[in-house]
This record gives sequence, structure tokens and C-alpha cells, in this order.
Amino acid sequence: MSAALPDVSMTELAPAVSPLEWVGMKDIDLPVTLAEPGYRRELHARIDAQVDLSAPDVKGIHMSRLYRLLDKLNNGQALSPVLLANLLRAMVESQADCKSHSARLRLAFDLLVRRSALVTDNLAGWKSYPVRLDANLVGERFALRSTVQVTYSSTCPCSAALSRQLIEQGFLGAFAGQGLLEPAAVASWLREQATLATPHSQRSEARVEVAVSADAPSLGLFPLIDRIEQALATPVQTAVKRADEQAFAALNGQNQMFVEDAARRIQAALSPHYAAPQVYVRHVESLHPHDAVAWSEPSREGAVA
Repeated sequence: MSAALPDVSMTELAPAVSPLEWVGMKDIDLPVTLAEPGYRRELHARIDAQVDLSAPDVKGIHMSRLYRLLDKLNNGQALSPVLLANLLRAMVESQADCKSHSARLRLAFDLLVRRSALVTDNLAGWKSYPVRLDANLVGERFALRSTVQVTYSSTCPCSAALSRQLIEQGFLGAFAGQGLLEPAAVASWLREQATLATPHSQRSEARVEVAVSADAPSLGLFPLIDRIEQALATPVQTAVKRADEQAFAALNGQNQMFVEDAARRIQAALSPHYAAPQVYVRHVESLHPHDAVAWSEPSREGAVA
């Protein structure tokens, strides 16, 4: 039946004779399977898929062939570098009559993970981590990079120092002229007045991109996320009781950071394990109507392919 249907992409010439770098589809909704040690889940992904159109006179590529190849991601096989590389090769082969030599994929999904409370036993909640995978095949060269986003809390060191100064001045004023102070009197004052001034803190986000080895058995998303959260020490919490909130306050006090500090912490934690990690951090300021941002982008030379 299809043989009788017209296919103008093949029978008509392009109105202007020239090759195109990339042609394809964007924001395709598909289920994918992610498997890491101790974790296996089907996730909703949005996928971009393109190939190059090297034949200058061909009117259009075969979009349906690309879609049918992508639909095979819904077969329960877990995402991996090998799976994505094979898919890219199949995409190129499907467009042989268009003289395609390269292909690229972008997958975006939310990694849903159950995280335990800081101190309360048997208390946990779900946290979502946005993830993006960028896979490219140019000729025979395959490259894969993963990007994760981690939300955390940041307390401003400058604001903390200014707050401590006000508390110090309040303490000196309250006990001016007095001699030896009883510890109980000092503790009582602190209990009532130690929040005479409080430093500002804000929800913040770190977006980190790293190269993934072509022969890696999995995408390695959990080790990456864990290293980022351990470096920052103040990832946002889900289910909490008062003891967990107090523990979180202590972590914020012990890990005050400018946006520069956060970027450097992440870079230092990842550099021994990843080639040329790309770090972007954003502090959604509570003091200002604008945000504070920092980037760390070492050269990708020598990055894992």
C-alpha cells in the first residue's frame, strides 16, 4: 500500500541546493528505563533527535524512521552509553539515502529518588533531580555527557558575620558594667536574644555536566549526585521533623558559602573523578531581587569520550 503513496521528500528536489547541519525532531515524549545499582525505574523523558542532511539536493529526511528507532527505547532495556551509541548509529544508517554521517540525541527527564531524613529514623521523602543526556556521533566518534541539577541551601558568610557583630553588640550592651557572669545568665540571654540578627540564606541550585565513558556499564548518575551533595553539605530536605530541621540549621551554619565557594567546592570534589567537569551554580538571593551566579568551565581537552 505504501508503494502507491507519494513521497515528495524523495521525489522532489530541494528549492535551494545546500546541505544542512542538523534536521530532526524535538520534545518527543517517550518512556525510558533507568537502572543504576539498587535502582530501576521507568521514567518519562523528552527526547530531541537529529541527523545531518549532507545530500544538498534531498528535500527532506525520513522523520518516521527516526521516530520508530526512538520508540525502541520503550522495550525495557536500561539506558547506557552502549545503548545510546548503537541508537545513534542506527539513526545514521536509516538516513543513508540522505548521505547522513552524524546524529545526536538529547534526553531530559527527572530522576525521582527517595531520600532519608537527616536524623529521624524511618522517615524519608521523594526528591526530584533534573537530568539531561547529550549523545553525539560524528563520523565514528561517539561522545556522551550527562548534566544533573542539585538543589541546596546557601547561607551568606558576609551576612552571618554582620549578624554575629549585632549579637555581640547586644550582648555587651545587656551585660555592660557587670562583673563575673553566671553561665546560666549567659545561656538565658542567648536563648532569648541570639536571633537578634540572622544571616540570610536561600534555595540554590547547582547544574553540573560531566563526560561519561563510552564503555561505562551505566550512566553513573547516583555517584555524581552524591558527590555534589556531599561537597555542598546542605542539600534540601524532604520529610522532616524538628530534630531534622535543627540538624539542617546546624549544617547551614557550618557550611556558609558564597556562590564562588559553592562552585569551587563542587569542582574540587569532582575533578579527581571526572575529566573537565562543567559547574554552574545559582543562588536565588533573598537579600537582592537578582541572583548570584558562578561558572567553572575548565577545558574539555582530554575529556572522556
